[in-house]
Amino acid sequence: MDYVQSENIEEKMVSVSQKELSLLVTNIIPTSKYFELRFDNMQDQISELKKGQKEIRLEMDRRFERVDKRFEQVDKRFDQVNVKLDQIMERIDVRIDTGLREGRMLTVKLFSFAMVFSAISMAGLLAKREMGGKWGTDHD
Repeated sequence: MDYVQSENIEEKMVSVSQKELSLLVTNIIPTSKYFELRFDNMQDQISELKKGQKEIRLEMDRRFERVDKRFEQVDKRFDQVNVKLDQIMERIDVRIDTGLREGRMLTVKLFSFAMVFSAISMAGLLAKREMGGKWGTDHD
């Protein structure tokens, strides 16, 4: 009886162990449904990330277009400023040329005056010498 009882106990242990084992296996090891749900969730997350990347890329393209437009406006403004500076420089050059021309004319006039004055002075000295130094003196 000892042997029979021992077999009974072993059978109960084995049967309990198998039940426990099957319970553990079903509870611990996830089913394929679990993996399918996880993969679907991951696929959704990846799709959302790709969608977010596309939106960011579109937003960046829009911003770059705005920046390009601003650069075009700045380029146009620089062109306008450049034209204006060229006009100002042209006016300054004309004024300088006019001033130089007037300065040359004044120099020529002053030089001519100095030459005429010198010639008159020389003529007066020569005339005084020819007259014997008596010109303009009435001491007799």
